[in-house]
Amino acid sequence: MNIAKLESIQYNLRMKSYLLFLAVVGFVVGNPVLGRADDDKARFTKFTKELSGVKLVGQFTVDGSDTPSKEEYTILKVKKIEQGDLWLFKARVKYGKIDLTLPMPIPVKWAGDTPVISLDNLTIPGLGTFSAHVVIDGNKYAGTWKHGKAGGHMFGKIVKLKK
Repeated sequence: MNIAKLESIQYNLRMKSYLLFLAVVGFVVGNPVLGRADDDKARFTKFTKELSGVKLVGQFTVDGSDTPSKEEYTILKVKKIEQGDLWLFKARVKYGKIDLTLPMPIPVKWAGDTPVISLDNLTIPGLGTFSAHVVIDGNKYAGTWKHGKAGGHMFGKIVKLKK
């Protein structure tokens, strides 16, 4: 075997090892699945902190009416449930003459770092079945809601409760 061929084989082996190393580093650094756990942890921690102990104060509309009405929701605590997109909201719900504080498992989806509370036909005992898709954007919220045949828009600000 001549020296030129031996050097060529050694060069090829070094290059293959180097390329394999680069591929592994690229996979680990650029892999969205591996980086996602850290991203999720940061997002979830921020969401828990920002949406626990708050009051959503705003307005809602009813389709077909031009006059908005006042609304208020108190969220005492939110906590991530291990199961999928579910979060446990401990919230005070006032609806007509009913005033309840209860835990509700509610899906939260993510548009990048922006949480979207996403109810699809959630039955709340004593209140009925609701759907809502609400974007949380800093200290503001906005979205749509539906209860039976009625529906509309909702929007307002998020205010921390005084301790």
